[in-house]
Amino acid sequence: MHKGVQHALLGFLAIAVLASCDKDENDPEPQPVQAVKEFEYVRLLTSDGTSTTITQIKPADGTTLAFQAKYPNASLYPTASGRFAALLFGSQNRVEFFDSGLEYHGDHVDEKGTPTFAAITGEGLKPSHFKSKGDESIIFNDGDGTLTVARESDFHVPGAKMRVVNAGLDPHHGAMVKFNNGTYGVTVVDKSSTLAGPHGVKIINASGNEVIASTLPTSRIHGNATDGTNAVFGAEGGALVVTQSGQQRLIPNPAGFGEVRLGTMLYAEGAKKFVGYSNLKGAYYIDLATNEMIPIFESTSIMQCKVDKAGRNLLLLLLDGTLKVYDLATGNLKKEGKIISPTAAAETLKPVLEATEKFAYIALPALGEVHQVSLADLTSVSKIKVSAQPTKLVILGFETSESH
Repeated sequence: MHKGVQHALLGFLAIAVLASCDKDENDPEPQPVQAVKEFEYVRLLTSDGTSTTITQIKPADGTTLAFQAKYPNASLYPTASGRFAALLFGSQNRVEFFDSGLEYHGDHVDEKGTPTFAAITGEGLKPSHFKSKGDESIIFNDGDGTLTVARESDFHVPGAKMRVVNAGLDPHHGAMVKFNNGTYGVTVVDKSSTLAGPHGVKIINASGNEVIASTLPTSRIHGNATDGTNAVFGAEGGALVVTQSGQQRLIPNPAGFGEVRLGTMLYAEGAKKFVGYSNLKGAYYIDLATNEMIPIFESTSIMQCKVDKAGRNLLLLLLDGTLKVYDLATGNLKKEGKIISPTAAAETLKPVLEATEKFAYIALPALGEVHQVSLADLTSVSKIKVSAQPTKLVILGFETSESH
């Protein structure tokens, strides 16, 4: 009996070993889950508050390249093409452009040489407001009320200067948009008004000649966005809507706003929606169809209000370090969680937020770092050292990994 049991056990063991071998051959081991990576052709650019250092980051692998601008603390803006960034130095009356070297061709990206500064410069007085449409970049110069304009085909022409457009405007802290029909909407000042300006918007052509005069007097205009047909400006009492055909109307502020004005206007291309923001009130949809402002999140603790690169999500970074992510198509809150340490309301150099489809990016001036936060769970964070005091941050490039 004892030997019989032994033989039986040995038989069972042999069968088990064979079954195990058969399983190994037919059922491969589970592969480790790959960490989510940023698109290959997304780039970040930061400027520094204390030095001339400009840092380009490739977030797919965390590598950085450092460059030297003409002056410190450049205000950064991406061009509509995604390839270039404008660097505005208001106090020094200078504009430069940085070339990421990436060019989009519909289904892939070409690397056109190495990242470098473009040759073209602008020399308007106090360049302060930047917009871009197609391959054109437009800057409003507060010091003399002119626009300076350039096309990307001229960016690498040696010695090139941005073209000056004089629309007969008085110097003021102004703003402008470009419409699909090639005209521009520009803010104007009424010298006879006792109210704070700007006081209206007129439409001009590419030569600066008036096409349609301002027809709705207002005041305190600040912040603007456009979908190409409609432009929305923050103004006293509400949102000033100007169409490319010259029609103007005011969408009133919600009840209880008092003297508060929505000083930031954003257009979310992917969702086809306008968003207005005030740190004194919160974030609101600007609904052109119903002529009303609809609350998204009302709070006085919003530190940053940004639309992601594709214009599908709205991201709100609060003073306590909480990030809220809203789906702009539905208005629903998708995610929220604390991603950074709290920031004092009185802090001068606050964190700066930008986002792609996959990640939120926060430049932290006090740490000299950019934090990459996964939007999938808001807990996965990578820290990228850039410069001593990164005060500005923009996203360049394209949300794709396709090349030739």
